[in-house]
Amino acid sequence: MSKSGTGTPTQWPKYVWLNGSIVRWEDAKVHVFVHGLHYGTGVFEGIRGYYDDEYIKVFRLEDHMRRMYRSAKIIYMDIPYPMEKLIEATVELIKANKFNTDVYIRPIAFRGLGGFGLRAMNPVEVAVVIIEFGKYLKPTGVKCGISSWRKPSPDSIPVYAKTTGIYLLSHLAAIEAHLNGYDEAILLDSEGYVAEGAGENIFIVKNSELITPPVYDGILEGITRDTVITLAREVLGLKVIERRIRREELYTCDEAFFTGTAAEVTPIVEIDGRTVGSGSVGEVTKSIMNTYRDATLGRIAKYRHWVREVEVEA
Repeated sequence: MSKSGTGTPTQWPKYVWLNGSIVRWEDAKVHVFVHGLHYGTGVFEGIRGYYDDEYIKVFRLEDHMRRMYRSAKIIYMDIPYPMEKLIEATVELIKANKFNTDVYIRPIAFRGLGGFGLRAMNPVEVAVVIIEFGKYLKPTGVKCGISSWRKPSPDSIPVYAKTTGIYLLSHLAAIEAHLNGYDEAILLDSEGYVAEGAGENIFIVKNSELITPPVYDGILEGITRDTVITLAREVLGLKVIERRIRREELYTCDEAFFTGTAAEVTPIVEIDGRTVGSGSVGEVTKSIMNTYRDATLGRIAKYRHWVREVEVEA
């Protein structure tokens, strides 16, 4: 399992899928001069798989892969494999590593060796890495601080794409939060409205209604975010409103929580030294956490198509 808050597993897997083949972990290498390392020209995804009764249940695998290919298109990148090949590679890699715990799946595509200039359209390399993975943030609730860094406006960089280069911002915000004694950062957009966490989307609860920033407001169109909106409306019967959120609303809301592949549904109990609600996990947040967990394990019939079951050796 991973160390909480770091994403670092206690042990590395035996195998990685790299450029069409499964290779040993120690042989999964690229050159130090690859374009993606120098300029952040890459796209990636984060996908969860849950170990349950000798199966790894991969949540919304196809949806994540589709988003990665959309991201690649936005940055002029052609991934040299059909999407079905990467889905197949993911399944093969789970079986090869014989996981018997929850896992985190990281497909990544990046420009490799070739030209060094900014106009270089180097060949694209592709990898799938899967590691053992537990809780990323504390499920009992996290303390957050508003970051001094801002989300850029959508006309300055393609925030809709999940690209490697953009995550320098998330890295800086997360480190700043840690150095200031917080568990996670919350970023505002270029106009001062609430955007998202360092690596998560954000929701608040007011009068039993869910409110979350709209996708046109410079946030990543999160798949966990979409899952929670769907479950809240169709299973729990909650009203969900997508609109801009003022900073002050974070301080005065009834409940707040993050959503994301790594974070899952994580309650927020404090923001900038101000207690959120009662300071403990709220009832709406609890119901969403429980419903989300049921969905990831394929226990809600209507949404079983979200789960890809991969049988692993006992």
